[in-house]
Amino acid sequence: MHKKLFLIDAMALIFRAYYALNKNPRVNSKGLNTSAILGFTNSLYEIIKNEKPTHIGVAFDSYGPTVRHIDFADYKATRDNTPEDIVASLPYIKALL
Repeated sequence: MHKKLFLIDAMALIFRAYYALNKNPRVNSKGLNTSAILGFTNSLYEIIKNEKPTHIGVAFDSYGPTVRHIDFADYKATRDNTPEDIVASLPYIKALL
């Protein structure tokens, strides 16, 4: 059997999905912006449907400082904090996975 592994940078895909739908955000009846969830899910579905991987690995950023933060003080120094809508979406995306 031919094996195919897909590795997904979760946060990169989540940010991409969120900002792709930013001009017309998807909000559910409880007020939760589901744009990141929808975009991530659609992308994951397309990978599964079109590429038919036998294995998928999904990596998330760590919450604490990494070696990059310690060795390079300016790492991500000019970036804004993660939007609250993305933070609120993470538990749903992790549950989906």
